[in-house]
Amino acid sequence: MALQAGTGKTFVSGEAGRIELIVDAPRTVAGGIAVVAHPHPLQGGTATHKVPHVLAKALAARGYVTVRPSFRGVGETEGEHDTGDGETADTVGVVHYLRQEYPGLPLVLAGFSFGAYVVARTVEVLRGQGLSCQHLILAGMPWGTIPGHRSYETPAVPPTTLVVHGENDERVTLGAVLDWARPQDLPVVVVPGANHFFTGKLGALERVVGGYLDHLPEPATGS
Repeated sequence: MALQAGTGKTFVSGEAGRIELIVDAPRTVAGGIAVVAHPHPLQGGTATHKVPHVLAKALAARGYVTVRPSFRGVGETEGEHDTGDGETADTVGVVHYLRQEYPGLPLVLAGFSFGAYVVARTVEVLRGQGLSCQHLILAGMPWGTIPGHRSYETPAVPPTTLVVHGENDERVTLGAVLDWARPQDLPVVVVPGANHFFTGKLGALERVVGGYLDHLPEPATGS
């Protein structure tokens, strides 16, 4: 998947057919790989949403080849929405694809809203396959019953995960995320005044994510 620096597009095969990938290539030699998952397809979520875009931008700027898969039924991805099960399977497949294309490079997984839920589940599946992924970024992550929507049983994640949440998130209350994080002794970074979509607070989100990435081990030295 040789791409010029900047944003491009490619396709891989998944269980339900073709998966569209938006690829953000770094300006330098690739030092890591990353997957960024987007919000709920049935609520208008796409890979070009502003929050996944900010996450991908921060990763690509630090040398990660970053892909934003379109979930089933979104963009040019085939298949139909599968409430997280098929989306998790597809994301696992995308991770394996990237690892084949860029063997030996460290991996970061990131997701926003429904995408964060999918990423947490993806890590759980990968762990069962013997692949450890210690570096996650979860923004606006759902847990428990979401008013007007479904209930999310988001699994526990590695202690090195970055969890970012808006103080005034109207879809997933801060209290719900703290209830999920508390048994794991997992810190939660709160963006003051931010709603679910970090409206007007994307700069703060990017700074938090950038700070996390800047303190990871150097990409070229291992995962």
